[in-house]
Amino acid sequence: MNLVAGIDITSGALSAQKMRLDIVAQNIANAQTTRTAGGGPYKRQVVSFESELIKRTGGASLQTVRIAGVSNDRTPGQQVHNPQHPDANEDGLVEMPNVNLAYEMVDLITASRAYEANLSVVKTSRTLAQKTFEIGR
Repeated sequence: MNLVAGIDITSGALSAQKMRLDIVAQNIANAQTTRTAGGGPYKRQVVSFESELIKRTGGASLQTVRIAGVSNDRTPGQQVHNPQHPDANEDGLVEMPNVNLAYEMVDLITASRAYEANLSVVKTSRTLAQKTFEIGR
């Protein structure tokens, strides 16, 4: 049994979930940003995953997960009537970012739990390796 292979697989998942947590935090931080450098309101970012094949020398290939890309959510933002807002149009409407805090919190909890689960795999693999060395003494 190769314990290092399990850690290799899990490291990809840890990196992917960390990136997902960063994107969710960015979405939450910009939930009220009505003007960006590119113009218009902030657009929610969405992370997509894909499987990746890790080729190992002298061993079988392993499959892990990685970030395929980060893209903008195309859902339109809510129109809010606020004529005093600096970004209001001639009708007094302001287009808000398409960030739904309830969805972001669900994504945050899901990504956090997935990160914790993968971290648990690494800790368990480490413990197994230590116990294996103790048996060999």
